[in-house]
Amino acid sequence: MEIEVGRIIRSSTTRFTVGCRVLRPQVPAFGALVKVPAMQVDEVFGLIYDVCMEDDPFVRQMAVADGGPWPESVEDMRRRLAPIEVAVLVVGYRQAGVIYQRLPPQPPLSLDTIHTCLPEEVAAFTGRFDYFRLVVDNRDLPADELLATSLRSAAQARGPAERDFLVDAGRELARLLATDLPRLDGILRRLRPDGNA
Repeated sequence: MEIEVGRIIRSSTTRFTVGCRVLRPQVPAFGALVKVPAMQVDEVFGLIYDVCMEDDPFVRQMAVADGGPWPESVEDMRRRLAPIEVAVLVVGYRQAGVIYQRLPPQPPLSLDTIHTCLPEEVAAFTGRFDYFRLVVDNRDLPADELLATSLRSAAQARGPAERDFLVDAGRELARLLATDLPRLDGILRRLRPDGNA
């Protein structure tokens, strides 16, 4: 099921930030593939690389209050409009039904609505690995963890073909990071299905 995540509050051709009201369990987390409409293309695709609970003066006061926060105050706080920001790295777009794994010609607009991708969209987008370079070149992000987490999600979207997909992704990573073996090893360890590095 497609879920609305929030609305764009800042955007560029490489990244955008989405404002959310609350974090519900079904709202995507780190590494999820999301989509948003854009002007010159049908949709822009991105990977969530950060979910941030912004500073709230009332929470600061509750956290240091004598006796700590009271359960009813905590529950009331969680029902309020919480300032949550979701940061997304752009990894491609769809135009006239064709998926491109490169930066779009223009960013999405402010207040455009961002949605989660359906499993079949995740499988379609990750059918090629050209977007790996867009992720690994962003060293100011947790790029290695982002790529590994998104690949595990993409593998799950494939059902029985999960292992074959991860092997193919590992081969592409080996080609891409052939000169950086420690980094390659770290990403491949994060891809292991048992979760043990």
